[in-house]
Amino acid sequence: MSLNISEENLSTYDNTNKKTEEIVVRQYDEEKDKLAVEELEGQCDFGQRGQPSLFTDLMGDPISRIRNLPLHVMLVAEYGNDGDIVGVIRGCIKTVTRGNNGSTPCPVYVKIAYVLGLRVSSHHRRLGIGTKLVENLEEWSKINGAKYAYMATDSSNEGSIKLFISKCNYVKFRTPSVLVQPVHAHYKPVASDIAIVRVSPQLSESFYRRIFANSEFFPKDIDHILDNKLNLGTFMAVPKKTLLNWDPKSGSFPTTFAILSVWNTKEVYKLQVRGVSSLKYACCLGTRVLDSWMPWLRVPSIPNIFKMFGFYLLYGIHMEGKDGPRLMKSLYAFAHNMGRNDKECRLLVSEVGFDDPIKEAIPRWNKFSWGDLWCMKKLDVNELSKDDNWMESQVSNSSSVIFVDPRDF
Repeated sequence: MSLNISEENLSTYDNTNKKTEEIVVRQYDEEKDKLAVEELEGQCDFGQRGQPSLFTDLMGDPISRIRNLPLHVMLVAEYGNDGDIVGVIRGCIKTVTRGNNGSTPCPVYVKIAYVLGLRVSSHHRRLGIGTKLVENLEEWSKINGAKYAYMATDSSNEGSIKLFISKCNYVKFRTPSVLVQPVHAHYKPVASDIAIVRVSPQLSESFYRRIFANSEFFPKDIDHILDNKLNLGTFMAVPKKTLLNWDPKSGSFPTTFAILSVWNTKEVYKLQVRGVSSLKYACCLGTRVLDSWMPWLRVPSIPNIFKMFGFYLLYGIHMEGKDGPRLMKSLYAFAHNMGRNDKECRLLVSEVGFDDPIKEAIPRWNKFSWGDLWCMKKLDVNELSKDDNWMESQVSNSSSVIFVDPRDF
């Protein structure tokens, strides 16, 4: 989608400060900026100095992470007389649920902006570039009708947290958990009394709209997500005996089940872990060799994450009934085997609310998993609306269920 906004709204000057006077923020021009942005992205590894870092390869498409959202923009920051690109930021706007604590499922929607992909050249830090990029993206978001903006970051990313909270007036809002499971060389068994049923996109949409009506951040355009080519399918685990009395096409839920969808992020970008010692690299290689040679041992091997790799994001995760946890574990085994058959998929990743009961049923390696932090900001503090109580009244009394949009990853 082509988005137009005036140069007046995308340029920021401050005559009182020579440093910020040289910063110009404008919309990304693919023909003009692609190579410079790719070079900037290549300089930005994530991780603490002296520790392993995570490199992201956007595979020649700087807007790949926002391309699947209908309303999106990418901004670049130029600095100095030569107009060198020293910063970038991406943003998108969507309509999502804000949570509803009522007893009757009735989704309450709000238009919201998601801020992601902020990068500033390591040689141009502390010049206010990050702040200017965020401010201009917020202005674009308000022009396009967003009432709130939010961002997600690793809870240990002090620099990002300081920028958004101390300088841009965001507040800490939710603390979901990112759960990561390696994809091993061996298959994971699915219990013989459990059936894995593929659910059509149309039926999945119907199920999800009912299941997540009272959750937060459930996207109104869920149908577009389920129909996207990156969505590898929605799957439901049920006891086989249930199939005798339950027709998936009826639209009704079985008495006990687990459900999730699989999103193929490796077609959007790939990752690589860098800076690992030779000893750790050799140990990881040893586990893979043993697992490959003797798969019946089911060695918990570490996949090759030191070369470019992709992962599957599992989302729309839900379970009901007494067998829910066991069904969920079987569903994850099924997803693991999907990834195992894909040579480029090395990890399964899920993100759930910190207090979501489903968290305990999701297989993961704690050493690979981490805590996330979502920060939120009301874009127009002077405007009063029915959504004003979202941040104030629900911070301590909110739904434990957060729907993670796979397009946000």
